[in-house]
Amino acid sequence: MAAEEICWKCGQLFSGHFCNACGAIQPPAANYFDFFELPPHLNLDAAELEKRFYALSRRLHPDVFARRSEREQRYSLDATAVLNDGYRALRDPINRAEYLLKESGFDIGEQKSNPVPPELLEEVFELNMALEDLRSGDSDAAPQLEDARTKFVAMREHIDRDLSAKFAAYDESESRELLTEIRGVLNRRRYVRNLVNEVEKALSGYVPN
Repeated sequence: MAAEEICWKCGQLFSGHFCNACGAIQPPAANYFDFFELPPHLNLDAAELEKRFYALSRRLHPDVFARRSEREQRYSLDATAVLNDGYRALRDPINRAEYLLKESGFDIGEQKSNPVPPELLEEVFELNMALEDLRSGDSDAAPQLEDARTKFVAMREHIDRDLSAKFAAYDESESRELLTEIRGVLNRRRYVRNLVNEVEKALSGYVPN
């Protein structure tokens, strides 16, 4: 439930995007969960989010406010920007988790040093050797890279299942400790995703003899 605010136009209390008393559009909430009037959860009903997106798109579209005051036109433009950015962030589970972490005060930026997870040291070493061989024209490295791609894709799928379980646990408890764990899993997923992308890029440029 959105918190009550005071309407800029008539001074009455309201909640949501429009004043209940005078109908004036209000400044949009900056937080995406608040904007869509959804709980700050990591698991969301995708169909419900989409339904709210299209309903708000119709009500907040700048064309609706073309003959209104300059202030209302500005609020409509601001709300439309938040609507689109928020929908992109919340409809994807990984983006949603990163957004919630950021809103909760966690640093989710790419690590500058980008250290190799300890359990992946051997795989990454072998991968880098195979990539170097392929770039040097050694076609025998291609099957090894295909195997590596299969392994890393499976690893990413396993991470996604782990994240799904942690998302559900967080929605039940809203534990900050769980958010810390989730951030660690997301960092590991990002690293594995980058490995998959690197292998696919190398293989896409490989032309068999």
